[in-house]
Amino acid sequence: MTEPLTVPAYELAQVNIGRLQFPLDSPELKDFVDGLEPVNAVADAAEGFVWRLQSDSGNATDVPVLGDDWLIINMSVWRDTNTLTAFMYQGQHRELLVRRREWFERMREAMTALWWVPAGHRPTVAEAEERLLHLRAHGPTPYAFTLRTSFPSDGTAGPLSPVVVPEELGCSV
Repeated sequence: MTEPLTVPAYELAQVNIGRLQFPLDSPELKDFVDGLEPVNAVADAAEGFVWRLQSDSGNATDVPVLGDDWLIINMSVWRDTNTLTAFMYQGQHRELLVRRREWFERMREAMTALWWVPAGHRPTVAEAEERLLHLRAHGPTPYAFTLRTSFPSDGTAGPLSPVVVPEELGCSV
C-alpha cells in the first residue's frame, strides 16, 4: 500500500528590505543589479523554494514598501527555515550578501521578518510590512520572528534553536 502524500499545513514567508545608498541605475549598484537575475534563478530552482514577489521587471526592486522610495523589498515563501537558510548562506546569494554594505545603508531597526503562512498563501506587501513593524515593536514572537529566534509552524512550543549564521555575514535575520 502506498503512503499518502502529506502536504505541509504551513510554509515560511520571509521579507527583507534594504535602504539603497545609491539609485538602482547608478554605477555603484551595477554589481548588485547585475546579480539579481542569476540569484533569483538559483532561488527559483532551490530545494524548498515555493514563491517570490515579482513585478513585471522579474524582480521586486520597483515594488513600493513602507512609503520610502529608497527602500527595496525581497519577499518569498519557502518550505521551512532549513531550506531558506541553505539558499541564503551559499553560492551566489552569499557572495552578494557579503557585499551588502557597499549598496545598502546600515539600519538599526529590523529589516527582515519571518512568519508562517497557510500552505498556498502568497503574502502581500501590506502583510509583510505589518509583520516587520510588529517584529520591530515586540521582538521575535510566533507572529513575526527571525532565523536567530524562530518558532515552529504549529505554535506549540517556544523558540527553536537559533540558526548558525556565518560570522562574516553577521546578518540580523
